[in-house]
Amino acid sequence: MQEAFVVALERWPGDGMPDNPGAWITRVARNKAIDKLRRERTLKVKKEVLAGLEALEPSAEEIGEGEGEEDAAAFPDDRLRLIFTCCHPAIAPEARVALTLRTLGGLTTAEIASAFLASESAMAQRLVRAKRKIRDAGIPYEVPSADQLPERLPSVLATVYLIFNEGYRASAGDTLIRAELSAEAIRLAAILNEVMPGHPEVQGLLALMLLHDSRRGTRTDEAGEMVLLEEQDRARWDQVEIQRGLRLAQVAMAGASPGPYALQAAIAAEHSRAAEPGDTDWARIRSLYDRLAGIHPSPVIELNRAVAVAMAEGPEHGLDAIDQIAGLDGYHLLHSARADLLNRLGRAEEAAASYEKASELATNPVERSFLERRLRELGA
Repeated sequence: MQEAFVVALERWPGDGMPDNPGAWITRVARNKAIDKLRRERTLKVKKEVLAGLEALEPSAEEIGEGEGEEDAAAFPDDRLRLIFTCCHPAIAPEARVALTLRTLGGLTTAEIASAFLASESAMAQRLVRAKRKIRDAGIPYEVPSADQLPERLPSVLATVYLIFNEGYRASAGDTLIRAELSAEAIRLAAILNEVMPGHPEVQGLLALMLLHDSRRGTRTDEAGEMVLLEEQDRARWDQVEIQRGLRLAQVAMAGASPGPYALQAAIAAEHSRAAEPGDTDWARIRSLYDRLAGIHPSPVIELNRAVAVAMAEGPEHGLDAIDQIAGLDGYHLLHSARADLLNRLGRAEEAAASYEKASELATNPVERSFLERRLRELGA
């Protein structure tokens, strides 16, 4: 409560007193308490992860004294080394990413399931099968040699990016953002960029995360409510992260055939360059999504492409594109995007139904609160 009063003393003289000061103070105090609880829970999780890593660590006899020294030189970070170790090619790609997230990323089975748009029970079974595969096949705990790194890199990048995504848009909990996860993913990608300098996809991933993270301070307001991209105060975006991300994105896109992370970084760069929402080059973003869908097709990419189509060509075209996407009926962001386009087209009743569906599917209370507010505004 004291911290909430401090925030009020800092904000109210410039922003004015809110309509309901007591509710404002209560909400901010509640969010401060939640942040404290989350920090304590994160510390507990990290201690458990460290204990697990200690149990996984091989003896000097298992890896050989000289080999261990060479590996340490190649991987200056223990967690990154372990991620490469866990992303063994004998395990199915999605399973190895999920297992690494569970073992080293500190994510719960439910959070991993949300990242893969799968049910928690299905993800639990996938993790069990991956562990059984390791046991039955006798897959050794060993750090890959330099010539084995390229085949493991896609899974490593996917693991790091999913850790970032859970931090950027938490699948559960009482806040939208888990800054500690995003920061850890950026740290790992920065180290990976030093270990594998000049790799376009490593540069692209690091650029993508930096550009997204630059908006972190504006994605929620003082009361913890979600703020959409077009409503954010762009003057408060982190310009240091943006400039670093733009440089990396440009280098990543310089090759003849940019990969998925380079293309996504180029999309994020277009948003970062726009001083105002109206300055955004949506035609360019739509073109980049066309290329991305061509080399890395997925329903989520199609959804993002549909939003770009709506912004570049009109909501009716975007709605047509959304209605052609299969496999995302249980994804709340599809229904919220559809609701927004229906609302823009004046189809209020259909928009309300889509907002309700999105609210039912949303697992994060901050997102659910935002969708319920949109629904109330629609009714008004």
